[in-house]
Amino acid sequence: MASAPQSRSAENVGQSALSDPTRMGKFSLTMAWWAVCSAMFYIVVGASLALTYGAINAIIGMALSVISYGLINGVISRFAIRSGLSVAQFSRRLFGRMGASLATLIFFSTAIYYAVFEGSVIAFALNHLFPGMVYWAAAALVVIYSVPLIFGSVQHWLDKFNGVLLPFYLVGLLATIVVSVMHYGYQANWLEYGPANPSRWGWWNCFTYYMGVWVLMMYTFDYARFGREEDSQYHARFNFGMPFYLVTFFLNGVAGIYLASSLHDGGALSETAVVVAILNLLGIAGLGFVWVTQTRINTANYYLATVNMQVFFHSLFNLKLPKLVWACVVGVVVYILMLADVFAWLLQALAYQGVFVVAWVGVALAGIAHNVPHDHEHVAVNPVGVGAWFISVALGIVLMQGPASLASFSAVATFVSACGLYTLFSQWARVSENKLLKPRRSASVRR
Repeated sequence: MASAPQSRSAENVGQSALSDPTRMGKFSLTMAWWAVCSAMFYIVVGASLALTYGAINAIIGMALSVISYGLINGVISRFAIRSGLSVAQFSRRLFGRMGASLATLIFFSTAIYYAVFEGSVIAFALNHLFPGMVYWAAAALVVIYSVPLIFGSVQHWLDKFNGVLLPFYLVGLLATIVVSVMHYGYQANWLEYGPANPSRWGWWNCFTYYMGVWVLMMYTFDYARFGREEDSQYHARFNFGMPFYLVTFFLNGVAGIYLASSLHDGGALSETAVVVAILNLLGIAGLGFVWVTQTRINTANYYLATVNMQVFFHSLFNLKLPKLVWACVVGVVVYILMLADVFAWLLQALAYQGVFVVAWVGVALAGIAHNVPHDHEHVAVNPVGVGAWFISVALGIVLMQGPASLASFSAVATFVSACGLYTLFSQWARVSENKLLKPRRSASVRR
Protein backbone atom coordinates (compact mmCIF):
# COMPACT_ATOMS: atom_id res chain seq x y z
CA MET A 1 0.00 0.00 0.00
CA ALA A 2 2.94 2.23 0.59
CA SER A 3 3.46 1.88 -3.12
CA ALA A 4 -0.17 1.86 -4.09
CA PRO A 5 -0.99 2.91 -7.62
CA GLN A 6 -1.41 6.64 -7.89
CA SER A 7 -3.36 7.23 -11.06
CA ARG A 8 -5.95 10.00 -11.45
CA SER A 9 -8.24 8.04 -9.17
CA ALA A 10 -5.61 7.77 -6.46
CA GLU A 11 -6.90 10.81 -4.61
CA ASN A 12 -10.00 8.72 -3.88
CA VAL A 13 -8.15 5.43 -3.50
CA GLY A 14 -9.66 4.82 -0.08
CA GLN A 15 -13.19 5.62 -1.23
CA SER A 16 -13.73 3.26 -4.17
CA ALA A 17 -13.09 -0.43 -4.85
CA LEU A 18 -10.04 -1.00 -7.01
CA SER A 19 -10.42 -2.11 -10.60
CA ASP A 20 -8.05 -4.57 -12.26
CA PRO A 21 -5.96 -1.96 -14.16
CA THR A 22 -4.96 -0.32 -10.87
CA ARG A 23 -3.69 -3.56 -9.29
CA MET A 24 0.02 -4.28 -8.75
CA GLY A 25 2.29 -7.15 -9.73
CA LYS A 26 3.11 -9.60 -6.97
CA PHE A 27 6.81 -8.66 -6.69
CA SER A 28 6.01 -4.95 -6.56
CA LEU A 29 3.38 -5.44 -3.87
CA THR A 30 5.72 -7.76 -1.94
CA MET A 31 8.46 -5.13 -1.83
CA ALA A 32 5.96 -2.51 -0.70
CA TRP A 33 4.43 -4.69 2.02
CA TRP A 34 7.69 -6.05 3.38
CA ALA A 35 8.60 -2.53 4.44
CA VAL A 36 6.44 -3.36 7.47
CA CYS A 37 8.77 -6.17 8.63
CA SER A 38 11.58 -3.86 9.75
CA ALA A 39 11.29 -1.89 12.98
CA MET A 40 13.22 -1.61 16.23
CA PHE A 41 9.87 -2.26 17.89
CA TYR A 42 9.90 -5.95 16.90
CA ILE A 43 13.44 -6.39 18.20
CA VAL A 44 12.65 -4.72 21.52
CA VAL A 45 9.37 -6.60 22.02
CA GLY A 46 11.11 -9.96 21.66
CA ALA A 47 13.81 -8.96 24.13
CA SER A 48 11.36 -7.41 26.61
CA LEU A 49 9.11 -10.48 26.63
CA ALA A 50 12.13 -12.71 27.18
CA LEU A 51 13.27 -10.50 30.06
CA THR A 52 9.84 -10.77 31.70
CA TYR A 53 8.76 -14.33 30.87
CA GLY A 54 11.93 -16.12 29.76
CA ALA A 55 13.48 -16.62 26.32
CA ILE A 56 11.82 -19.99 25.66
CA ASN A 57 8.37 -18.66 26.53
CA ALA A 58 8.95 -15.63 24.31
CA ILE A 59 9.98 -17.83 21.39
CA ILE A 60 6.92 -20.07 21.84
CA GLY A 61 4.71 -16.97 21.90
CA MET A 62 6.36 -15.71 18.71
CA ALA A 63 5.86 -19.07 16.96
CA LEU A 64 2.17 -19.17 17.88
CA SER A 65 1.79 -15.57 16.71
CA VAL A 66 3.40 -16.42 13.36
CA ILE A 67 0.82 -19.19 12.88
CA SER A 68 -2.21 -17.14 13.97
CA TYR A 69 -1.21 -14.04 12.01
CA GLY A 70 -0.50 -16.15 8.93
CA LEU A 71 -3.87 -17.91 9.06
CA ILE A 72 -5.96 -14.80 9.74
CA ASN A 73 -4.17 -12.63 7.21
CA GLY A 74 -4.54 -15.39 4.63
CA VAL A 75 -8.32 -15.00 4.94
CA ILE A 76 -8.18 -11.20 5.02
CA SER A 77 -5.81 -10.88 2.05
CA ARG A 78 -7.88 -13.21 -0.14
CA PHE A 79 -11.04 -11.23 0.58
CA ALA A 80 -9.36 -7.85 0.08
CA ILE A 81 -7.91 -8.98 -3.25
CA ARG A 82 -11.24 -10.42 -4.39
CA SER A 83 -13.29 -7.38 -3.35
CA GLY A 84 -10.82 -4.53 -3.86
CA LEU A 85 -12.22 -2.92 -0.71
CA SER A 86 -10.26 -0.96 1.88
CA VAL A 87 -10.68 -1.08 5.66
CA ALA A 88 -12.87 2.03 5.45
CA GLN A 89 -15.11 0.60 2.72
CA PHE A 90 -15.53 -2.81 4.33
CA SER A 91 -16.21 -1.16 7.69
CA ARG A 92 -19.14 0.69 6.10
CA ARG A 93 -20.68 -2.69 5.25
CA LEU A 94 -20.07 -3.97 8.76
CA PHE A 95 -20.98 -0.92 10.84
CA GLY A 96 -22.65 1.69 8.63
CA ARG A 97 -21.28 5.18 7.97
CA MET A 98 -20.79 6.30 11.58
CA GLY A 99 -19.30 3.02 12.75
CA ALA A 100 -16.93 3.00 9.79
CA SER A 101 -15.81 6.52 10.70
CA LEU A 102 -14.82 5.29 14.15
CA ALA A 103 -12.89 2.37 12.63
CA THR A 104 -11.08 4.75 10.27
CA LEU A 105 -10.30 7.14 13.14
CA ILE A 106 -8.78 4.32 15.19
CA PHE A 107 -6.81 3.14 12.16
CA PHE A 108 -5.22 6.45 11.18
CA SER A 109 -4.54 7.52 14.78
CA THR A 110 -2.80 4.20 15.49
CA ALA A 111 -0.69 4.61 12.34
CA ILE A 112 0.23 8.12 13.53
CA TYR A 113 1.25 6.81 16.96
CA TYR A 114 3.54 4.25 15.34
CA ALA A 115 4.98 6.92 13.05
CA VAL A 116 5.75 8.98 16.17
CA PHE A 117 7.52 6.10 17.89
CA GLU A 118 9.54 5.03 14.86
CA GLY A 119 10.41 8.60 13.86
CA SER A 120 11.52 9.38 17.41
CA VAL A 121 13.99 6.49 17.23
CA ILE A 122 15.72 8.00 14.18
CA ALA A 123 15.71 11.48 15.76
CA PHE A 124 17.19 10.08 18.96
CA ALA A 125 19.89 8.25 17.01
CA LEU A 126 20.84 11.44 15.15
CA ASN A 127 20.94 13.42 18.39
CA HIS A 128 22.97 10.69 20.13
CA LEU A 129 25.58 10.39 17.39
CA PHE A 130 25.69 14.13 16.62
CA PRO A 131 25.03 15.98 19.91
CA GLY A 132 25.28 19.30 18.07
CA MET A 133 21.97 18.48 16.36
CA VAL A 134 19.34 19.17 19.00
CA TYR A 135 16.40 16.76 19.22
CA TRP A 136 13.77 19.16 17.86
CA ALA A 137 15.89 19.76 14.75
CA ALA A 138 16.51 16.03 14.28
CA ALA A 139 12.77 15.36 14.63
CA ALA A 140 11.99 18.06 12.06
CA LEU A 141 14.50 16.53 9.64
CA VAL A 142 12.89 13.10 10.03
CA VAL A 143 9.39 14.44 9.34
CA ILE A 144 10.52 16.65 6.45
CA TYR A 145 12.06 13.74 4.54
CA SER A 146 9.31 11.24 5.52
CA VAL A 147 6.29 13.18 4.26
CA PRO A 148 7.45 13.62 0.62
CA LEU A 149 7.96 9.86 0.33
CA ILE A 150 4.19 9.46 -0.06
CA PHE A 151 3.63 12.39 -2.44
CA GLY A 152 2.47 11.91 -6.00
CA SER A 153 3.00 8.76 -8.04
CA VAL A 154 4.55 6.36 -5.58
CA GLN A 155 3.58 3.26 -7.56
CA HIS A 156 6.94 3.39 -9.30
CA TRP A 157 8.90 4.65 -6.30
CA LEU A 158 8.22 3.20 -2.88
CA ASP A 159 8.06 -0.44 -3.92
CA LYS A 160 11.51 0.01 -5.47
CA PHE A 161 12.68 2.19 -2.57
CA ASN A 162 11.75 -0.42 0.03
CA GLY A 163 12.94 -3.25 -2.19
CA VAL A 164 16.39 -1.68 -2.40
CA LEU A 165 16.51 -1.12 1.37
CA LEU A 166 15.39 -4.65 2.31
CA PRO A 167 18.86 -6.26 1.84
CA PHE A 168 20.46 -3.43 3.83
CA TYR A 169 18.07 -4.11 6.69
CA LEU A 170 18.86 -7.85 6.69
CA VAL A 171 22.61 -7.22 6.37
CA GLY A 172 22.43 -4.62 9.15
CA LEU A 173 20.65 -7.03 11.49
CA LEU A 174 23.21 -9.76 10.77
CA ALA A 175 26.11 -7.31 11.18
CA THR A 176 24.79 -6.22 14.58
CA ILE A 177 24.74 -9.84 15.79
CA VAL A 178 28.18 -10.61 14.35
CA VAL A 179 29.82 -7.51 15.84
CA SER A 180 28.22 -8.20 19.23
CA VAL A 181 29.77 -11.70 19.13
CA MET A 182 33.13 -10.18 18.23
CA HIS A 183 32.93 -7.69 21.09
CA TYR A 184 31.35 -9.77 23.85
CA GLY A 185 31.86 -13.34 22.70
CA TYR A 186 29.15 -15.83 21.84
CA GLN A 187 26.44 -16.05 24.52
CA ALA A 188 25.91 -19.80 24.76
CA ASN A 189 23.20 -19.38 27.41
CA TRP A 190 21.10 -16.83 25.52
CA LEU A 191 18.10 -19.18 25.59
CA GLU A 192 18.17 -18.91 29.39
CA TYR A 193 17.83 -15.13 29.27
CA GLY A 194 15.14 -13.80 31.59
CA PRO A 195 13.94 -14.69 35.09
CA ALA A 196 15.56 -17.60 36.90
CA ASN A 197 12.20 -19.37 37.31
CA PRO A 198 9.93 -18.25 34.47
CA SER A 199 6.20 -18.89 34.65
CA ARG A 200 5.09 -22.09 32.96
CA TRP A 201 2.28 -20.07 31.32
CA GLY A 202 4.55 -17.24 30.23
CA TRP A 203 4.21 -18.33 26.61
CA TRP A 204 0.51 -17.46 26.76
CA ASN A 205 1.28 -13.94 27.98
CA CYS A 206 3.78 -13.55 25.14
CA PHE A 207 1.26 -14.78 22.57
CA THR A 208 -1.51 -12.45 23.78
CA TYR A 209 0.93 -9.53 23.90
CA TYR A 210 1.42 -9.86 20.14
CA MET A 211 -2.37 -9.65 19.75
CA GLY A 212 -1.94 -6.02 20.78
CA VAL A 213 -0.38 -5.42 17.35
CA TRP A 214 -3.35 -6.78 15.41
CA VAL A 215 -3.57 -3.41 13.68
CA LEU A 216 -1.30 -5.20 11.20
CA MET A 217 -4.46 -7.04 10.09
CA MET A 218 -5.84 -3.66 9.04
CA TYR A 219 -2.53 -2.86 7.35
CA THR A 220 -2.85 -6.16 5.48
CA PHE A 221 -6.36 -5.29 4.32
CA ASP A 222 -5.32 -1.94 2.84
CA TYR A 223 -2.25 -3.43 1.16
CA ALA A 224 -3.75 -6.67 -0.14
CA ARG A 225 -6.53 -4.93 -2.07
CA PHE A 226 -3.86 -3.91 -4.60
CA GLY A 227 -3.04 -7.53 -5.41
CA ARG A 228 -4.24 -9.25 -8.57
CA GLU A 229 -6.71 -12.10 -8.28
CA GLU A 230 -4.42 -14.51 -10.12
CA ASP A 231 -1.79 -13.85 -7.40
CA SER A 232 -4.22 -14.39 -4.52
CA GLN A 233 -2.77 -17.72 -3.41
CA TYR A 234 0.80 -16.38 -3.46
CA HIS A 235 -0.14 -13.35 -1.38
CA ALA A 236 -2.17 -15.38 1.13
CA ARG A 237 0.49 -18.04 1.62
CA PHE A 238 3.70 -16.03 1.32
CA ASN A 239 3.46 -12.26 1.09
CA PHE A 240 0.90 -11.76 3.86
CA GLY A 241 1.27 -15.23 5.36
CA MET A 242 3.55 -17.05 7.77
CA PRO A 243 6.87 -16.40 5.94
CA PHE A 244 6.37 -12.66 6.42
CA TYR A 245 5.76 -13.07 10.15
CA LEU A 246 8.68 -15.46 10.49
CA VAL A 247 10.84 -12.46 9.61
CA THR A 248 8.77 -9.78 11.32
CA PHE A 249 8.22 -11.45 14.69
CA PHE A 250 10.47 -14.49 14.87
CA LEU A 251 13.71 -13.34 13.23
CA ASN A 252 13.57 -9.86 14.76
CA GLY A 253 12.45 -11.21 18.13
CA VAL A 254 15.15 -13.88 18.36
CA ALA A 255 17.76 -11.32 17.31
CA GLY A 256 16.47 -9.03 20.04
CA ILE A 257 16.72 -11.78 22.66
CA TYR A 258 20.29 -12.59 21.69
CA LEU A 259 21.34 -8.94 21.62
CA ALA A 260 19.72 -8.34 25.01
CA SER A 261 21.55 -11.34 26.49
CA SER A 262 24.82 -9.87 25.19
CA LEU A 263 24.32 -6.19 25.93
CA HIS A 264 21.65 -5.81 28.55
CA ASP A 265 22.48 -4.73 32.10
CA GLY A 266 19.28 -6.05 33.69
CA GLY A 267 17.21 -2.86 33.73
CA ALA A 268 14.16 -2.01 31.67
CA LEU A 269 14.50 -2.37 27.93
CA SER A 270 13.48 0.32 25.46
CA GLU A 271 13.91 1.15 21.81
CA THR A 272 16.33 3.95 22.68
CA ALA A 273 18.46 1.59 24.80
CA VAL A 274 18.70 -0.84 21.89
CA VAL A 275 19.55 2.03 19.52
CA VAL A 276 22.37 3.19 21.81
CA ALA A 277 23.75 -0.35 21.92
CA ILE A 278 23.64 -0.61 18.10
CA LEU A 279 25.29 2.80 17.67
CA ASN A 280 28.02 1.85 20.14
CA LEU A 281 28.65 -1.37 18.21
CA LEU A 282 28.47 -0.11 14.63
CA GLY A 283 28.99 3.65 14.85
CA ILE A 284 27.89 5.53 11.72
CA ALA A 285 26.97 2.21 10.07
CA GLY A 286 24.62 1.63 13.01
CA LEU A 287 22.93 4.94 12.24
CA GLY A 288 22.46 3.74 8.67
CA PHE A 289 20.89 0.52 9.93
CA VAL A 290 18.52 2.42 12.23
CA TRP A 291 17.59 4.78 9.39
CA VAL A 292 16.84 1.87 7.05
CA THR A 293 14.66 0.00 9.56
CA GLN A 294 12.66 3.00 10.72
CA THR A 295 12.27 4.69 7.33
CA ARG A 296 10.93 1.50 5.74
CA ILE A 297 8.22 0.99 8.35
CA ASN A 298 7.32 4.68 8.35
CA THR A 299 6.52 4.67 4.63
CA ALA A 300 3.60 2.44 5.58
CA ASN A 301 2.69 4.38 8.72
CA TYR A 302 2.59 7.74 6.94
CA TYR A 303 0.75 6.42 3.91
CA LEU A 304 -1.98 4.62 5.84
CA ALA A 305 -2.39 7.51 8.28
CA THR A 306 -2.76 9.91 5.34
CA VAL A 307 -5.21 7.86 3.27
CA ASN A 308 -7.43 6.96 6.23
CA MET A 309 -7.41 10.51 7.61
CA GLN A 310 -8.49 11.70 4.16
CA VAL A 311 -11.35 9.18 4.09
CA PHE A 312 -12.40 10.02 7.67
CA PHE A 313 -12.80 13.75 7.10
CA HIS A 314 -14.39 13.24 3.70
CA SER A 315 -16.99 10.75 4.93
CA LEU A 316 -17.82 12.48 8.22
CA PHE A 317 -17.47 16.18 7.33
CA ASN A 318 -17.53 16.05 3.51
CA LEU A 319 -14.14 17.77 3.56
CA LYS A 320 -12.46 17.17 0.20
CA LEU A 321 -8.74 17.94 0.19
CA PRO A 322 -5.97 16.32 -1.87
CA LYS A 323 -3.82 13.57 -0.40
CA LEU A 324 -0.81 15.88 -0.44
CA VAL A 325 -2.52 18.20 2.05
CA TRP A 326 -3.43 15.34 4.37
CA ALA A 327 0.14 14.02 4.19
CA CYS A 328 1.35 17.41 5.43
CA VAL A 329 -1.27 17.39 8.19
CA VAL A 330 -0.07 13.95 9.30
CA GLY A 331 3.51 15.24 9.28
CA VAL A 332 2.60 18.21 11.48
CA VAL A 333 0.70 16.01 13.95
CA VAL A 334 3.58 13.51 14.09
CA TYR A 335 6.11 16.31 14.70
CA ILE A 336 4.05 17.86 17.51
CA LEU A 337 3.67 14.49 19.22
CA MET A 338 7.39 13.76 18.80
CA LEU A 339 8.19 16.97 20.70
CA ALA A 340 5.50 16.57 23.36
CA ASP A 341 6.15 14.37 26.38
CA VAL A 342 3.15 12.15 25.68
CA PHE A 343 4.72 8.74 25.13
CA ALA A 344 3.19 7.24 28.28
CA TRP A 345 -0.22 8.55 27.16
CA LEU A 346 0.28 7.15 23.65
CA LEU A 347 1.09 3.72 25.05
CA GLN A 348 -2.08 3.81 27.16
CA ALA A 349 -4.13 4.94 24.16
CA LEU A 350 -2.67 2.13 22.07
CA ALA A 351 -3.65 -0.40 24.74
CA TYR A 352 -7.30 0.66 24.58
CA GLN A 353 -7.32 1.09 20.81
CA GLY A 354 -5.80 -2.38 20.57
CA VAL A 355 -9.00 -3.79 22.11
CA PHE A 356 -11.06 -2.03 19.43
CA VAL A 357 -8.75 -3.39 16.72
CA VAL A 358 -8.91 -7.00 17.98
CA ALA A 359 -12.71 -6.73 18.09
CA TRP A 360 -12.73 -5.23 14.57
CA VAL A 361 -10.74 -8.23 13.29
CA GLY A 362 -13.22 -10.61 14.93
CA VAL A 363 -16.22 -8.85 13.38
CA ALA A 364 -14.44 -8.60 10.01
CA LEU A 365 -13.69 -12.33 9.88
CA ALA A 366 -17.28 -13.16 10.81
CA GLY A 367 -18.51 -10.70 8.19
CA ILE A 368 -16.33 -12.33 5.53
CA ALA A 369 -17.56 -15.79 6.55
CA HIS A 370 -21.22 -14.72 6.39
CA ASN A 371 -20.94 -12.63 3.20
CA VAL A 372 -21.91 -9.33 4.82
CA PRO A 373 -24.39 -7.57 2.49
CA HIS A 374 -23.35 -4.32 0.84
CA ASP A 375 -26.72 -2.63 1.44
CA HIS A 376 -25.56 -1.52 4.91
CA GLU A 377 -23.02 0.89 3.39
CA HIS A 378 -25.53 3.75 3.24
CA VAL A 379 -27.15 3.44 6.67
CA ALA A 380 -25.85 5.60 9.51
CA VAL A 381 -25.43 2.68 11.92
CA ASN A 382 -25.66 -1.06 11.32
CA PRO A 383 -26.76 -2.38 14.75
CA VAL A 384 -25.56 -5.91 13.96
CA GLY A 385 -21.94 -4.92 13.43
CA VAL A 386 -21.81 -2.04 15.91
CA GLY A 387 -23.48 -4.12 18.62
CA ALA A 388 -21.04 -7.00 18.22
CA TRP A 389 -18.10 -4.59 18.09
CA PHE A 390 -18.97 -2.50 21.13
CA ILE A 391 -20.09 -5.36 23.37
CA SER A 392 -16.89 -7.32 22.69
CA VAL A 393 -14.82 -4.17 23.28
CA ALA A 394 -16.56 -3.58 26.61
CA LEU A 395 -15.85 -7.17 27.63
CA GLY A 396 -12.20 -6.81 26.64
CA ILE A 397 -11.72 -3.58 28.58
CA VAL A 398 -13.38 -5.02 31.71
CA LEU A 399 -11.07 -8.05 31.59
CA MET A 400 -8.06 -5.85 30.86
CA GLN A 401 -8.74 -3.85 34.04
CA GLY A 402 -9.15 -7.00 36.14
CA PRO A 403 -6.57 -9.22 37.86
CA ALA A 404 -3.60 -10.42 35.82
CA SER A 405 -5.13 -13.89 35.50
CA LEU A 406 -8.16 -12.39 33.72
CA ALA A 407 -6.29 -9.65 31.87
CA SER A 408 -4.22 -12.25 30.04
CA PHE A 409 -7.43 -13.51 28.41
CA SER A 410 -8.83 -10.10 27.48
CA ALA A 411 -7.60 -10.08 23.87
CA VAL A 412 -8.71 -13.65 23.11
CA ALA A 413 -12.08 -13.10 24.80
CA THR A 414 -12.56 -9.91 22.79
CA PHE A 415 -11.82 -11.69 19.52
CA VAL A 416 -13.97 -14.76 20.20
CA SER A 417 -16.92 -12.71 21.47
CA ALA A 418 -16.74 -10.36 18.46
CA CYS A 419 -16.89 -13.32 16.05
CA GLY A 420 -19.64 -15.06 17.99
CA LEU A 421 -21.80 -11.99 18.58
CA TYR A 422 -21.66 -10.86 14.96
CA THR A 423 -22.65 -14.36 13.83
CA LEU A 424 -25.52 -14.46 16.35
CA PHE A 425 -26.78 -10.94 15.64
CA SER A 426 -26.62 -11.39 11.87
CA GLN A 427 -28.68 -14.60 12.13
CA TRP A 428 -31.27 -12.82 14.30
CA ALA A 429 -31.41 -9.98 11.80
CA ARG A 430 -32.01 -12.40 8.92
CA VAL A 431 -34.76 -14.22 10.83
CA SER A 432 -36.46 -10.90 11.65
CA GLU A 433 -36.17 -9.77 8.04
CA ASN A 434 -37.71 -13.01 6.78
CA LYS A 435 -40.62 -12.66 9.22
CA LEU A 436 -41.29 -9.15 7.92
CA LEU A 437 -41.15 -10.31 4.32
CA LYS A 438 -43.55 -13.26 4.74
CA PRO A 439 -46.74 -11.19 5.26
CA ARG A 440 -45.87 -9.07 2.24
CA ARG A 441 -45.36 -12.16 0.09
CA SER A 442 -48.65 -13.67 1.33
CA ALA A 443 -50.51 -10.45 0.54
CA SER A 444 -49.07 -10.32 -2.97
CA VAL A 445 -50.11 -13.96 -3.56
CA ARG A 446 -53.72 -13.26 -2.44
CA ARG A 447 -53.91 -10.36 -4.82
